[in-house]
Amino acid sequence: MHQAQPSPPLEPRPREFPIPELITRRVVRAGLCSGCGACVGLDVSGRASMEQTLQGPVPQFPADIVLDGRAFDCCPGKGLDYPDLHRRFYGAAPRNWLTGPTVCVRTGHATDETIRRASASGGVLSQVLIYLLEQKLVDAAVVVRQGIPTPAEARAVFATSREDILAAAQSVYIPVSTLDKLRELEPGKRYAMTCLPDQAAALRWLQLSDHPQAQQVKFVLGPYTGTALYPAAIRSFLRSCGVAGDDAITSLKWRAGEWPGYLEIRTQSGRIVRSNKFYYNYLIPFFITRNSLQNMDFANEFCDLSVGDAWSPVFESKGGGYSVITTRTAGMETIIQRMITEGLLTTEPIDELKATEMHGHMIDFKKRGGYLRNQIRQRLGLPAADFGMKPQPLPCSRVMVELVISGLFLVGSLAISHWIVERIPERVIGPLFNRLRLAWKSASKPTKRKGLGNLTMIPTRRDT
Repeated sequence: MHQAQPSPPLEPRPREFPIPELITRRVVRAGLCSGCGACVGLDVSGRASMEQTLQGPVPQFPADIVLDGRAFDCCPGKGLDYPDLHRRFYGAAPRNWLTGPTVCVRTGHATDETIRRASASGGVLSQVLIYLLEQKLVDAAVVVRQGIPTPAEARAVFATSREDILAAAQSVYIPVSTLDKLRELEPGKRYAMTCLPDQAAALRWLQLSDHPQAQQVKFVLGPYTGTALYPAAIRSFLRSCGVAGDDAITSLKWRAGEWPGYLEIRTQSGRIVRSNKFYYNYLIPFFITRNSLQNMDFANEFCDLSVGDAWSPVFESKGGGYSVITTRTAGMETIIQRMITEGLLTTEPIDELKATEMHGHMIDFKKRGGYLRNQIRQRLGLPAADFGMKPQPLPCSRVMVELVISGLFLVGSLAISHWIVERIPERVIGPLFNRLRLAWKSASKPTKRKGLGNLTMIPTRRDT
């Protein structure tokens, strides 16, 4: 798929309220903020900031600050019109709504075992970023790195070398703002940026509106993104492992060791706590982020390159880490082909529908579940994101399953639920949760997969 000829620039509409007040009232206080940082990135004065909280980063604005209308219009927290954004950026709606726009889908990994094993999955994103830097296709990359400014936190940083990229190779499962870095881009330089789905959509909106700093981002790369955890999950996990609250974290890795990896936390007292990736997922029902529940994009559809774990018995038995590699623009496809020819990537083509079987459960969670959860909030009179589309087919049985899922998340978010779960040892609740997860996944699979192969999206009227 080739990018369309440039559309007329998107223009911000006049607003009744000052933009910072509008964002605060309609997005932040409404509980919809995804922490992407776009509004702060558009503050040319440099006085707005992203404040770190137990619910992730949220924007803070001085009383007299002025922002242009794009800071609200590009906000993915309130929702963006995804069908319109697809048409404007790619020239057409996706031919397959399960994958989003694609040029080619492959499975594979970085050929360099050092890069592959230093990464959370197959090392593809790290290898591509290194290639873009070394071939001087970009001057720097914006990447997310765990351990900045403290071991338990993560921040977006500028990477200008192979070492910088590898230092940020691991996964991060807490919200991190990236688009606030836009105001730090140096004039005349070219950048790559790693983004989550909501961030990539906001960035594309800004590029289509001719925002000068957004135009400096020449390549957008990102992971398939299912669920993220509020930062409060880290201390809750440690409490369930019997780690004292004043025992400072000295190191945290979300995907340490051999793929698929394990959570590893080291503390000042010398404690080393480890949990299998599928075991510490028990934290999800209790600390899942609002953005995870409301966003309808799993496969990071607005990136030039999207990469996810290749969840398949075949690849899992091989070990070492394999990825699903999806190129979405002709320029990125050319780069990936060149890297394969040069022996930097080891890949095999795969049918795009076949590839979706590895992530069918999470695709449904986002595409149909995200829509239903936003609809439930609207019916209850609560603020909800609007992405301008409705999934079809949407069987009644799928609606009933979502009511159960949303009910579980609601109960899990309660303080009493947190208190209870923290008193169950991780060695008990981790394996128990994994068994329950697999049982639920098996029981709900017929309903959640029903009609998924024929999924389409109907554009809907929006009121932003």
